[in-house]
Amino acid sequence: MANTTQLEPLTIDIVSDVMCPWCYIGKRRMEAALASLDGEVPLDIRWRPYQLDPTLPKEGKDRRQYLDEKFGGPDGANRAYQTIRDAGAEEKIAFDFDAIEVSANTLDAHRLIRWAGSQGTQTQDNMVEILFRAYFVEGKNIGDDDVLVDAATQAGLDPDVVRRLLDDGADREAVETEIDVSRQMGVTGVPCFILAGKYAVVGAQSADTIAQAIREIAAQKDMPESSST
Repeated sequence: MANTTQLEPLTIDIVSDVMCPWCYIGKRRMEAALASLDGEVPLDIRWRPYQLDPTLPKEGKDRRQYLDEKFGGPDGANRAYQTIRDAGAEEKIAFDFDAIEVSANTLDAHRLIRWAGSQGTQTQDNMVEILFRAYFVEGKNIGDDDVLVDAATQAGLDPDVVRRLLDDGADREAVETEIDVSRQMGVTGVPCFILAGKYAVVGAQSADTIAQAIREIAAQKDMPESSST
C-alpha cells in the first residue's frame, strides 16, 4: 500500500458564498466526508469566493424587502426554506432565518476569508465557520465592517490590520476576478467542490458521495505515475 504521506495532496477548491445556506450544509457534509476518509487521502482544501447576489449594496438590503423581491414575501420564503431547515437539522445547524435583518453583500466577507487563508487552511476554515454562524444562527450583517472585524478577531487575525485592509479596499479586485473566473469555468451554483482543479461535485451532496468522489479522483491522479511505460 502506498504511503500517503509521500503523495502530492489532492486539491479541493470549495466555491462558496457565506450567504448561501446550502453552502453551510455542504461544509458540514464535507467535514463528515473527511472524517470518514480518516486521512487516507492527503488533501489541500481552499475556500474560493462566489456571490449569489453581487447587486446587493455594501450596506445590504432589508431582509423583508429582499424576501418580497425573491420569493414574493415571507410565506414563499418559509416554503422555500423548509427543506433547508430540515437539512440543517440533520447536520445540527440551527438556522434562524427570522433573526436575519439584512441580506448581506458578501464581497468583503470573501476578502476576509482570503486573508485568513494566508494564515493557513485551518484558520481559513475557522473563518468561514464563524461567518456562516454569524449570519445564519446569530442574524448578523456579515457585510458590516464591525461584524467582520469581530469575526476576524475570533479567528485570531489582527483586528487593526483587518480594519485597515477593509478601509483600503485591499484585494477587492482580486476577489472579484476570482469570482469571475469561477463563472467562466461554468460555476452557476454553489457549493461547488472542484477536485484536482478539474472535476466538480456540485451541490451539498451527501458525505458518502463527497468521500467517494475524493477516493476516485485521488486514485486517478496517482495512476499515470504507477502505470506509465
